[in-house]
Amino acid sequence: MVREIITYPNKLLKQKSQDVTEFNEALHTLLDDMYETMMAKNGIGLAAIQVAIPQNVLIINLPDKDDLQKKENLIEVINPKIIEKQGSMIYTEGCLSVPEYYEDVERAKWIKVSYYDREGNEIIRECEDLLAVAFQHEMDHLNGELFIEKLSFLKRKKFEKEWKKRLKAK
Repeated sequence: MVREIITYPNKLLKQKSQDVTEFNEALHTLLDDMYETMMAKNGIGLAAIQVAIPQNVLIINLPDKDDLQKKENLIEVINPKIIEKQGSMIYTEGCLSVPEYYEDVERAKWIKVSYYDREGNEIIRECEDLLAVAFQHEMDHLNGELFIEKLSFLKRKKFEKEWKKRLKAK
């Protein structure tokens, strides 16, 4: 089922998500719904808080070399923790909760992350480049942060002004 994605400035996006304690059918339904929602909105990542569920759950599905997002490449992530990070890179990010706005953000180029899959199996994964960026972006959501908070003061002020104009126009 495609769920509604909440958008900035919804206060729920500022809420810190809670760890999942039960790996059950409700979690599986959430993960399946998140996948359908992300694909319907042309996203590459989605955190549960973006569909108003404050749980430490996120999904990532990066396009392959043919620019296709295949379900077998879907990464389902529960209760993630970054163990290590190295390097730095700038990537132009967007967000389904801040639609049609893109800006350069600095992130770690490489990370090592631990998390659980839908069955509760622990996974430790090394990620670099776009996958590392996507993990960091989605994990920020779980901590109640949006990528726009990483912008410089001037870029953030410009964003706020443009965003208010856009909201009034709707």
